[in-house]
Parts: sequence; structure tokens; C-alpha cells
Amino acid sequence: MADRTIEDQLVKYLTDVHSIEEQALAQMHSAPDLAGDEELAAAFREHEVETEEHERRVRERLEAHDASPNRLKDTVGAVTGKGFVLFARSQPDTPGKLAAHAYSYEHMELAAYELLERVARRAGDDATAEMARSIGQQEAAMAQRIEANFERAVDASLRAKGVDASNIDEHLVKYLADAHAIENQSIELLDKGREIGGDPQLAQAYGEHLVQTRGQQATIKSRLDAHGATPNKLQDAAMRLGALNWGGFFAAQPDTPAKLAGFSYAFEHLEIGGYEQLARVARRAGDEATVAAAEEILEQERDAARRIAETWDRTVDASLDAVGAAA
Repeated sequence: MADRTIEDQLVKYLTDVHSIEEQALAQMHSAPDLAGDEELAAAFREHEVETEEHERRVRERLEAHDASPNRLKDTVGAVTGKGFVLFARSQPDTPGKLAAHAYSYEHMELAAYELLERVARRAGDDATAEMARSIGQQEAAMAQRIEANFERAVDASLRAKGVDASNIDEHLVKYLADAHAIENQSIELLDKGREIGGDPQLAQAYGEHLVQTRGQQATIKSRLDAHGATPNKLQDAAMRLGALNWGGFFAAQPDTPAKLAGFSYAFEHLEIGGYEQLARVARRAGDEATVAAAEEILEQERDAARRIAETWDRTVDASLDAVGAAA
């Protein structure tokens, strides 16, 4: 592959974030109808307006570089966004699933803008860097709004499923099985990350969290055992296959370190969203052992996300080196 210039990479990052915003727009358009709670729905409606502005601003920065959005990427992004909505709609606990995935997606956007800002500064494009910084702040604020509404999302999910004291244990087991499957996916992703991370510090972070994640999955398995239940083998296998496919995708990217770090950061927040809700359901079921386990794992997931975020500068340097782009 021929070396790329820093300008080439900046345009590539801009087209990537434009596609991400197209996907976000597809999600935000339908999310209010699926939220199951008016306060959460209002947050999605407010962010849809912000997202429209984000798309416009990114498009203008592309035009400033005599470039245009990648229509194929945008189309795939929009279709993927609609697929996300269909997935959420198909779940029996739609409000909770929607909140967790939207929380994760906001952090994927935040990661993308953190990386874009750094590439723009290396390219001497202060206007794009400032745009990335300000949009990133709005994505972080939206993530905080979703996080503040996890309690309401759980209430809406349980209400939609007709859960009460007589059947809440049954639904707690489903949340535990979901957590076990997500950890199965995380193990495969982190294992691949050690090999293709592109930076020793990032590879070390993936490796150390891999050890934690295996322990987390064992903890969730013990809580399933305590309820006389077992993991969902089909769900676990599907999650593992998905992670293996991601590993192949990231390995094929010329800027693997940045793509992998951004996705891993988002995935940590998917797990955070899941465990925030698991802890709440367990508390409603009076299962304090599961509450304690979820809260301990939450602390580990938040720490892992922080460690990834601390590598943004190194990640950008590794990605630019990988494609031969020098500032």
C-alpha cells in the first residue's frame, strides 16, 4: 500500500465520522417511539436536532478539503442504523436494550471525535479540531443524559414485560444470561486486540482486561448457578462468532489501532450499560449478591474504558505510522 499523507488521513477520518452521524440520525429518528419513557424519549428527540447539526458541520469540513461524504459508507451507515432500531424493537425489553446500545453508540461517536481532533491538529487544521472538540462534548453530554435515565429504562422494560414480585427472578436470570453472552464476546475481542492493537501500551491494557473479563464471566456463571440456571449456549456462540468477525474486520483495516480502540471503548460502555441495568433488576429482586457482583464488575469496566481513553494520542500515532502518514 502506498504511503498516505496526513491530509489523506484527515479526509478519511472526516468521511468516517460523517457515516457515523448518518447512522446516528437513523437511530435518533426512531428512538423516541421505542424509549418507553417520556424523559428518555425527550433526550433522544433533543439529540436528533444536535445530530442533524453534527452531520452538517462535518460535511462542511469535508467540503473545505475539496472532498465529499462517502455515499457508500453513508448508505451502509444509514441501513445499519435502521437495523439497530429493528433489533431494539424486536427485544422484549426494548427500553433497556435501546438505552444500553445508545449509551455505547454515543461513546463510539465520542471516541471518533477524540481521534479526529488529534489527526486534525497534526494536520494543522484548527477549524476541524475545534469542531471535533465541540461535537465530542455534545456526544458526552448525551451519554450522561442516557446514563441518568437507566433507572427509568429499567422501569419501562419491566413494565412492558409485566414483571412483578412473582416473576422478577425469571427475568433476572435473563439479564444474567445476557451478561454472560456479552462477556463471551468481550473475551474474543480482547484476545484479538492483544495481537493487532498496534501499540504496546494498548496491547497491555487489552491483555490485563482480558484476565479481568474471564473472571467476570466466571462470576456471572456463579450467579446463574445460584439461580439454578445455565448460560444460553446459542447466545454465547453467536456473540463469540460476532467477535471473531470483528477481529477479522479490524485486522484488515490500514489504521487498525484507532478503529480497534474506538470500538473497544464503545464496547466497554455497552457492558457498563448492561451491568447498570443488571444491578437495578437484581436489587428489585432482592438479590444483593448479584448487585454486589454487578457493581464490582462495573468498576472494572469503567477503569478499562478510562485506560483506553488515555491512549488516544498513542493510538493516533500508531495508526498514522501504520499507513505511512507523517504530519
